[in-house]
Amino acid sequence: MLLSEFDFDLPKSLIAQNPPENRTDSRLLVPQNTIIDAHFYQITEFIKPGDLLVMNNTRVIPARLFGHKASGGKVEIMIERLLNDKQVLAMVKASRAPKMDSFITLENGDKAQVINKENGFYTLNFETDSLLGLLNDVGHIPLPPYIERSDKKSDLERYQTVFAEQEGAVAAPTAGLHFDDALLKKLKNQGVDHTFVTLHVGAGTFQPVKADNITDHQMHSEYFEIDQKTVDKIQQTKANGGRIIAVGTTAVRSLESAAKSGTLHATKEETDIFIYPGYEFKVVDMMITNFHLPKSSLLMLVSAFIGRERMMEIYQHAIENEYRFFSYGDAMLLTIDASSQDL
Repeated sequence: MLLSEFDFDLPKSLIAQNPPENRTDSRLLVPQNTIIDAHFYQITEFIKPGDLLVMNNTRVIPARLFGHKASGGKVEIMIERLLNDKQVLAMVKASRAPKMDSFITLENGDKAQVINKENGFYTLNFETDSLLGLLNDVGHIPLPPYIERSDKKSDLERYQTVFAEQEGAVAAPTAGLHFDDALLKKLKNQGVDHTFVTLHVGAGTFQPVKADNITDHQMHSEYFEIDQKTVDKIQQTKANGGRIIAVGTTAVRSLESAAKSGTLHATKEETDIFIYPGYEFKVVDMMITNFHLPKSSLLMLVSAFIGRERMMEIYQHAIENEYRFFSYGDAMLLTIDASSQDL
């Protein structure tokens, strides 16, 4: 398939720059025989008792740092992932690339040494006893590049799900941002349980696909884990006739990666799974997801789930009805179209 088949024109005014006042006030698009325009707090009307929500409980770290080189030149560090208690893999923006073994001084005076560069990413070693403590002290929430403003104190809470627990992501699993504790409680009282996977979202999630033929695209790798408790819940739900509802593309990728052998199993590993039209889903029946960037791998995943033509129809409806796009934007509740996997 050609990359051009996943392009569309999006008015810049529809790119959400801030979250709604309340998490559940986001709009919710539900494609059925016709397209239903709802709000996220109405999701209880579309999910049945016995269904299971699978959520990504990764926690976004304050991964953007500012500092300067010994020459005084300004430096911006965007952490891609934590390697250990002292080292990170990061992108470094500076007027001139920092030299090997040189030091970057952070805003609080702490230092990071440049110890390697490979494939555009630097390995930095921080002189600290607590890397996460340092990030919490001087780091900034790494808002996506299409949010054209500086981060605010409120982003510390709002660019984070209410169930975030496992630190390590540099981008939020944004479909989960629409839930609050009250809605989760209401769903549970309705007979809709939830469980968790962990996938630490990397900055590569914002990178567009560049290969003209999408099958030539190589996905970035991300760490994920799924435990036996979650596997058991999913298998029991399916045995009872319930549906598995993945909250976000990261939950989809985690579940499908853990079932690549044909059987879902507990695991902790890296995944670079690339889901595009023709993929046969093994676990997921429904998906909650935001509206994604043109030519992105996430758009291709959605196309694999419901069919490319249907996906483009839905996006056109969303644009005409001024839905808000991307991380702080609105959501869709999608049901798998089995026929779309035969394309």
